[in-house]
Amino acid sequence: MPVVPLRHRGRWIFAALLTLLFAGLLTSMVTNPRFQWPVVYRYLFDSAILDGLAMTIWLTVAAMAIGVVLGTVVALMRISKNPVLGAVASGYLWAFRGTPLLVQLIFWYNLSALYPKITLGFPFGPSLGSFDANTYITVYVAALLGLGLNEGAYMSEIVRSGLNSVPPGQREAAEALGMPGHRVMTRIILPQAMRVIIPPTGNQLIGMLKTTSLVSVIAMQELLYSAQLIYTVNFQTIPLLIVASIWYLVLTTVLSIGQHFLERHFGKSDRRANAAGAGGEDEEKDELAPMGNS
Repeated sequence: MPVVPLRHRGRWIFAALLTLLFAGLLTSMVTNPRFQWPVVYRYLFDSAILDGLAMTIWLTVAAMAIGVVLGTVVALMRISKNPVLGAVASGYLWAFRGTPLLVQLIFWYNLSALYPKITLGFPFGPSLGSFDANTYITVYVAALLGLGLNEGAYMSEIVRSGLNSVPPGQREAAEALGMPGHRVMTRIILPQAMRVIIPPTGNQLIGMLKTTSLVSVIAMQELLYSAQLIYTVNFQTIPLLIVASIWYLVLTTVLSIGQHFLERHFGKSDRRANAAGAGGEDEEKDELAPMGNS
């Protein structure tokens, strides 16, 4: 029978309408003098903007590192058979996922109002030392505490879901071979869980990059706050916001490309398994073909 290809006229009409809409929007942005593209170009590589960009990158990497390490520890506490560890981890998640990040940042920045001096030691025993909160809880420390502790709560659920995705038989087989618990986790469980952990972690990293703009409320001079300091002087609000948006888009694009290659790297085993399965099915068909002909 002749094969007649389907003509999806609706798709082509919808694509044409979207193309016209995008072209009109792009033309409006280029031709509208109120965007002030010369001002955007002038401040795109301004030293203050680049300093804020470097601070944004540093804050993203540092807070994400704290979140990944803390999230892994909390996830292991959640799946632990010790009820005390599980209760502490659940309380941590309840507190940091149940309150807004903006509130947490302001709270850490004003921690000295509650504890002018922070003492390290045992509740009813000798103290190991104390330090002045105003001296050590700076704006940088407050930003790291707020972003890192909040991210750790969300990363713990991502890590826990990745660990739970590994079949229990993998752990049982490793323990049957006499492998210790920590080696089972680092050599057997975690490498397999990374396929589930990497995609949402990449999304969290991109989200963290944009979330760093919240630290502008505590006067930390990252990318957005640097742009705000400039436009409060020259009143060029829209061009400076466009400058900040361009740099956020550039960094997001770079992180998205890196996430793509990481997903490909950790997905090699799945592709090999699919290829092996497809090869096995072809061999089975080849073996059954002569029997069918006979």
